[in-house]
Amino acid sequence: MTPDEIARIDFDKGGGLVPAVVQDADTLRVLMLAYMDRAALVETIELGEATFFSRSRGRRWRKGETSGNRMKVRNVSADCDGDTLLLRVEPAGPACHLGTTTCFGDETAISVNVLAELERTIATRADAPTSESYTARLLAEGVKRVAQKVGEEGVECALAGAAGSDAELCEESADLLYHLAVLLRARGLSMKDAFAVLARRGGAKT
Repeated sequence: MTPDEIARIDFDKGGGLVPAVVQDADTLRVLMLAYMDRAALVETIELGEATFFSRSRGRRWRKGETSGNRMKVRNVSADCDGDTLLLRVEPAGPACHLGTTTCFGDETAISVNVLAELERTIATRADAPTSESYTARLLAEGVKRVAQKVGEEGVECALAGAAGSDAELCEESADLLYHLAVLLRARGLSMKDAFAVLARRGGAKT
């Protein structure tokens, strides 16, 4: 966010504060709602970590200053009226002071976000490999071996779709998605790269 963009934020409408919606940049899950004054916004942009204004304490505070669960900010944008902010962040831990991932609960909700969470787990295993980790061992065997596993899982998924039960098809689909995510990681890619292709195809059709 540029200085000119900051100047267009309407802090006066909210008595010097604007609401800030915080979203996980990878999973797109909404993590929390906080408030910012102009100084908190400037500090957030300068330091690259989420800083807010606490209405109850009457002062600015940096997320994670006591818990350690900081938020690295990838992007800050304003809505069309310039009176609400959206922060896309990389959370270093739970967003909620109760220890949950988000301040809105619903920890068991299943959505496409689980793919981003899977990729985050795969990245963790890749960056800190252990002998107990199947993911780490598979990556260590190389791209060709991972690609072979994707082929095997694809066949098993197709067979389950043709003659298996619904439960079998779902299980095999999960295995295929997992191994595909590992293959993309082995090639330095991610699901987002595949999603981008789908988005372009969808745009071309519409």
